[in-house]
Amino acid sequence: MTNSNPIKVLIAEDDPMVGEMIHGMLEDTGYEVVGRALDGLQAIEMVQSHQPHVVLMDLEMPNLGGIAATANIINNTPVPVVILTAYDSPELVQQASQAGAGAYLVKPPNEHEIDRAITIAMGRFKDLMALRRLNAELELALAHVKQLSGLLPICANCKKIRDDAGYWQEVEVYISEHSDVEFSHGLCPDCMNRLYPGFLSNM
Repeated sequence: MTNSNPIKVLIAEDDPMVGEMIHGMLEDTGYEVVGRALDGLQAIEMVQSHQPHVVLMDLEMPNLGGIAATANIINNTPVPVVILTAYDSPELVQQASQAGAGAYLVKPPNEHEIDRAITIAMGRFKDLMALRRLNAELELALAHVKQLSGLLPICANCKKIRDDAGYWQEVEVYISEHSDVEFSHGLCPDCMNRLYPGFLSNM
């Protein structure tokens, strides 16, 4: 990666020696370390105050573990998260993924593994945010959509519709109240000829 616009990284790791090692690797690779948290609660606070581009999050930390901290960050101040773990456990990886982590590293990682995991996490985070926006747009659209379904009692003569309370309404009034349709009134050619004979032929 280039140093012209470095990616800002927050390290959440309670082991000072491991944190220092990862700190050095990140800087050697061209990343900018903006802070180091010693537990999950501090990581959440520092994401809000330091606004990193990505977080390297240890799983086992005091006060609040990495999975819970990741879920809080993804839900409240979304930022890509790479999980750091001492165990290559499929169960832990699945839990981290469900919490919103985009990648994971088995400690101790090397510079290439860190760089690759950050790239993957940022790519997956972008997809996650796009999916969230799409879901929000769909939910908003569905909230505005009202559909008429089932059988409607309608008068064979005047064409009024009986509502659920037993009252008879003009068809346009009923449809307007049960959908997002707005009516503009006019006359069809048949009604125009019946009501105003010869009007259309004179146009």
